[in-house]
Amino acid sequence: MRPPGTPAELERRRRLAVRRLQAGYSVAQVAAFLEVDPSSVRRWRGAFQRQGKRALRARRGAGRPPKLSATQAKIVRRWLRAPASEQGFATELWTGARLAWLLEAEFGVRLTPARLSVWLRARGLTPQKPARVPRERDPQAIARWLEADWPRIKKRPAARERAWCSSTRAAS
Repeated sequence: MRPPGTPAELERRRRLAVRRLQAGYSVAQVAAFLEVDPSSVRRWRGAFQRQGKRALRARRGAGRPPKLSATQAKIVRRWLRAPASEQGFATELWTGARLAWLLEAEFGVRLTPARLSVWLRARGLTPQKPARVPRERDPQAIARWLEADWPRIKKRPAARERAWCSSTRAAS
């Protein structure tokens, strides 16, 4: 498994290991100092002896390169902070399909809605469902009902009944 750190940081650690070995430290001492396995230090020393400093250079990460550049990803996050209607959609709700369509239209990048879901989740964005509010909702009518009708309808315990109920406790 790849240790944590940027490629530049890992290169710095490899170069430091070789410098310490050249200064006379043992493999075990260098490994303990860098908190790595001694076999890694031996591997770095062997690579340095065969290829020189070039063997210790940082390498690009393995795997497929991202489809969106860092600038494009920043633009997408800016889009998502605003309602979808600002991008010309009928409602304010962002969907994976809408975002996929917009990415292809703006950047020529094709991503499926399922892949976009993974991409968004990796950046701390999760799907949200809008609160459903009826169009004919009247907050004043609701407040009047809660003030006048609800207290009349609400059930209250009888005066002689106890406030608690337990099936495990004996009646008095």
